[in-house]
Amino acid sequence: MNPRPLTDREQHLIDRYSYCQLGMTPQTFYAKWHVSQEAIAAICSRSTSTVRCWFRRGRSYRRPTPTDLRHLALMDFLLDHFEQIPPDLSLALCPPRQDKTEV
Repeated sequence: MNPRPLTDREQHLIDRYSYCQLGMTPQTFYAKWHVSQEAIAAICSRSTSTVRCWFRRGRSYRRPTPTDLRHLALMDFLLDHFEQIPPDLSLALCPPRQDKTEV
């Protein structure tokens, strides 16, 4: 498969995405949505112990990365707007999970 050349519109979209400062702290996400720290770990592809460190104070506090903040902001966006996304687009964006027993 040969890569497709980018149009100006697509390059503009990449530029906008690359410089977008989209982010949401774990504390803000946790305050907005009734989720567990385990769910936040799954959203950010982190261990639960790492997420716990984000909520601690003092020496054991660890700062989430900008990637973690972006994951939470994108999940917040999806939770707020998922019903507004056309079904074919939502399937492409978040395909149903394949159960390993269905193979």
